[in-house]
Amino acid sequence: MRVAVVIPARFASSRLPGKPLLRETGKYLIQHVYERACRAKCAADVFVATDDRRIFDAVREFGGHPIMTRADHPSGTDRVAEVAAHRAADVLVNVQGDEPRIDPADIDLLAELMRDPTSDMATLAVPITDPDAYHSPNVVKVVCDDRGRALYFSRSPIPMVRDGAPDFRAAPPRFLQHLGIYAYRRSFLLQIAAAPPHPLEESEKLEQLRVLGTGGTIGVGIVREAHRGVDTPADYAEFVRWYREGGADGTRRAA
Repeated sequence: MRVAVVIPARFASSRLPGKPLLRETGKYLIQHVYERACRAKCAADVFVATDDRRIFDAVREFGGHPIMTRADHPSGTDRVAEVAAHRAADVLVNVQGDEPRIDPADIDLLAELMRDPTSDMATLAVPITDPDAYHSPNVVKVVCDDRGRALYFSRSPIPMVRDGAPDFRAAPPRFLQHLGIYAYRRSFLLQIAAAPPHPLEESEKLEQLRVLGTGGTIGVGIVREAHRGVDTPADYAEFVRWYREGGADGTRRAA
C-alpha cells in the first residue's frame, strides 16, 4: 500500500495572513509540518500542495516537494484530490498546513486503519473530558459503532445524554472530539471530490458528512490528545515557545 502525505497550504488567512511562511524558529511554519510528516514510517511521498508561488518557492528552498495547484479550490480536500489525480498512490493522507506539532504516529495510525479494505476513509478523534468542549459548536464531535466506524459527525453534543450528565471517564470513551486529519483511498477521494455537497454537509458545514451522507465508510482511530494548530498570532507565539523549549521531539501514543 503506497501512502502519500499531502499538505495543502495557502497564503491567505483571515486571522494570520501568510502563516505558512512565518519563520521565527529559523524554519518556515510549513517546513515544520513537512518535516514532521516525513517522519511517518508509512509515508512514501510527502507533498505540499499550494496555489501560491511564495509558498512553492519556500518549500523548494528547504528541499521539500511542492506542487502547484489551481487557485479555485473551495477546500483542502479538493486541493488534495487534484494532487491525487496525477500521482500514483493507493492512500492519500491530508495533513493541514498549520499543524506543526502533528505527531508522525498519527499519520501511521491512519495508514494502518486504511488496511481495512472496507474503509473508504479514516480519521482521528480524541476523548472529550471537558463539558464546555462537549457543548461547544466549535468542537466537532463524532460517534462510532462497535467496529470503530463513524456513525455521525456534529457540532451538537453527541451522543446526547437524556438523563443525568455525561460520564467523560467511561471506558472505552463514548464522547469524542474529531480531529481534522484524513486518509482517503485514492479512487474514493476522486469520487467524493467530484460529488455535489450533501444536505447534511451544508447544514453542519462539515465536509465529512458528504461521505456518510452518500454511504461511504470512515474508520476512526482514537489518540490521547489533540495536536494544537496555529490559527492566530498567539497560537504561533506559543508554538515558538514550545519549539525553543525542546518540544519538537515530543510525540504521543495512540490511546
